[in-house]
Amino acid sequence: MSTPRDLQADLLLALELAERADAITRSRYQAVDLVIETKPDLTPVTDADKATERAIREILASRRPEDLIVGEEFGTPDLTHGEYYWVIDPIDGTKNFLRGIPTWATLIGLCNPDNEVVVGVVSAPALYRRWHAAQGFGAYVSENGGVPRQIRVSAVKNLRDASLSYSDLVGWGDRKAAMLALQEKIWRTRGLGDFWSHMLVAEGAVDIAVEPVLALWDMAALDIIVREAGGQFTNLDGIAGSHGGNGVSSNGLLHTDFLKALNA
Repeated sequence: MSTPRDLQADLLLALELAERADAITRSRYQAVDLVIETKPDLTPVTDADKATERAIREILASRRPEDLIVGEEFGTPDLTHGEYYWVIDPIDGTKNFLRGIPTWATLIGLCNPDNEVVVGVVSAPALYRRWHAAQGFGAYVSENGGVPRQIRVSAVKNLRDASLSYSDLVGWGDRKAAMLALQEKIWRTRGLGDFWSHMLVAEGAVDIAVEPVLALWDMAALDIIVREAGGQFTNLDGIAGSHGGNGVSSNGLLHTDFLKALNA
């Protein structure tokens, strides 16, 4: 049985992990000798992805040896024994990273034994922004290393007035027609993509963010930050949390109507 956690201490550790990650990713961003490989799923991975996850795992092994670690590059352990576990995406937006596009980030989440995300950090050093949240403590953003300010989702209530962000139109399957139809009904749509869409929801700049295919490490940190900002995070079937294979975040007021339209 896991003991109760000091989530503030876990958040401070997650922020420390983000500092270490940023030092590695900044040093390799736009490097002329960046090493790029293709994984079995045909997605790219760089030496920066691997080095960042290794560094985070080493710190966690020392500081939280009882916790498990789920990482994009180095595997997922058995999560059925009731432990807390960290969820790491060393570089979310690797394709952007390797092309010199600054929209990429390290995502760090902590899940409890009930698979709820309780701590999250999203660090995007090329955008000079870092977001963080812990369960019950609110969501915050720091800009240019400054003092964190609390963030809150928007108060938009109608789809016709909403701003929607997504990655692209790949992977939608049977929902593609509905997704295209929604773009005629919603006030504004932009293909910002990845973590950035969901953090803009948490900040209240965007009202809905959606992606049709995601892994746990793509979503865990985003989930808690959006919820602590007053929003809602589910999969496309409306199931709460970051284990559903895809994700939609919103200010909460639009969530039901958006899912209804998307699943029509």
